[in-house]
Amino acid sequence: MATIVEVPQGNRIAAGLNRVFNGILNFLVSISTAQSRVRQIEFLCALTDEELAERGLSRQDIVRYVYRDAYYI
Repeated sequence: MATIVEVPQGNRIAAGLNRVFNGILNFLVSISTAQSRVRQIEFLCALTDEELAERGLSRQDIVRYVYRDAYYI
């Protein structure tokens, strides 16, 4: 036998608003993270090859280094 439980209208509205605000917040966090990584890549690309070598990097490793925590490459 199925049981039907009615959820008060206010709770459904609150749950919907919560999902919307969580989605917006997640979107803003992802934009912020992406901008931070782009700035880091630009900074490292502006360094000379000698400066990169001092940091243990080569030009071809810059993107892999910046995204090392997000992707396994």
